[in-house]
Amino acid sequence: MMASQKGMFAGVLLCLVVSMTVALQVSIPERSYEFARGDNITIPCTFKPKNPVNNLVIISWLAEADKPGEPEVTILTSYSTGELDITDRYEGRVSLEQDIAKGVANLKLSSIGLLDNRLFECRVSIPKDDKGQLADSTRLVVLVAPSVPICKIDGRAEYFQNISLTCLSEEGSPLPTYKWQGYDVKNMPRAPAPKTTDKDGVLSLFNLTIESSGYYICTSTNKIRSAKCNLTLSVMPPSMAMGSTAGIIGGVVVGVLVLLSILLYCCCCRKKKDKAEEYAMGVPEGEEFHDDKPVVNGEVRQTRSMEDDDDHPPKIVDRHDQYKERSEKDYDDRRSDYDDRRSDYDDRRDGYDDRRDGYDDRHSDYGDRRDGYDDRRDQDDRYSDRRDRYDRDRVYDERSDGGRYSDRYDDRDRPPSVPANKPAKPSKNRID
Repeated sequence: MMASQKGMFAGVLLCLVVSMTVALQVSIPERSYEFARGDNITIPCTFKPKNPVNNLVIISWLAEADKPGEPEVTILTSYSTGELDITDRYEGRVSLEQDIAKGVANLKLSSIGLLDNRLFECRVSIPKDDKGQLADSTRLVVLVAPSVPICKIDGRAEYFQNISLTCLSEEGSPLPTYKWQGYDVKNMPRAPAPKTTDKDGVLSLFNLTIESSGYYICTSTNKIRSAKCNLTLSVMPPSMAMGSTAGIIGGVVVGVLVLLSILLYCCCCRKKKDKAEEYAMGVPEGEEFHDDKPVVNGEVRQTRSMEDDDDHPPKIVDRHDQYKERSEKDYDDRRSDYDDRRSDYDDRRDGYDDRRDGYDDRHSDYGDRRDGYDDRRDQDDRYSDRRDRYDRDRVYDERSDGGRYSDRYDDRDRPPSVPANKPAKPSKNRID
């Protein structure tokens, strides 16, 4: 009995082998292919039909959907009759290298990118040959070096708080792996603190202390190369963080208040200036005068003097004319006031001119007296010149007459001398 069971099993296996050899077989040599971004590539695909000659052979290439659950994306469809349909998404960068007699249906892609990083399927359809392996698939891996990762701090870096340091590269294929390394404030490597976790680029730090401060470096790596980013962590007491926040808020509030004060001051100055100009120029032409007290129920108000006769009824006056007269009178009064102020200004200006003329006259008199002083000084100079010449002449004369003239001149100041032959005057004490 055992021999019979073995014989039956061998027969079934033989039938399967025979059926496999006579059915359609589609195959792709490798389960995955790796190429660098921007390369032009070829994904091989071969097939063996049951019959060597077939009237119609349909070859299709499909790609994995962009999102899970969506249908596959058809790249192209080729018919043995010579027709070739290419999807718009791949138009211009895909072609089919086929040889139906040899069973070749290779897909050629140019300038591959990260969007081509997916599964590709080769499928062959032959009428009346729908047994066996009708399709095969492979994965295309586009190699891209990781971009420089971005490091961030999630949470508040304060004592006894929990935070996370995140690290992420926007590009990288295959997907990069991440690793964090910490350094103290002296730039020395240190071991992670207890309960610290490092998973998928997220470094979780618990119960922060001052020892948690330092430098942290994240390395993003795949099979092509690696890239790094770093950040500085400064753990502060909660009071310092609150103080800095309060300071920022206070500064913003003060700035807003100062800005509002400046705007209000400018508006007030503008209003005062407009009122001053309006008071000086009166009511502008074309502007209607408005009374402070409104007219009620079509009432027409007019001023009636005490001298009006009671027998005569009040005169009905048109409100427009009344407003016009009142506006003109008010304008004339303001205009007259403006002219008076202008006249006062002119009078003050004339007084200033008169004082200026008086000042010029005094300045002219001072110039005349200065000229007279200069003339007298010139006369004194001439007198000094004559005196100098007289002294020179006197010295010359003294030298010429040997001092005689000088002696004669000096004798005028002395009493006359007694001649030698003149008898002496008798003395009163002499006794004859």
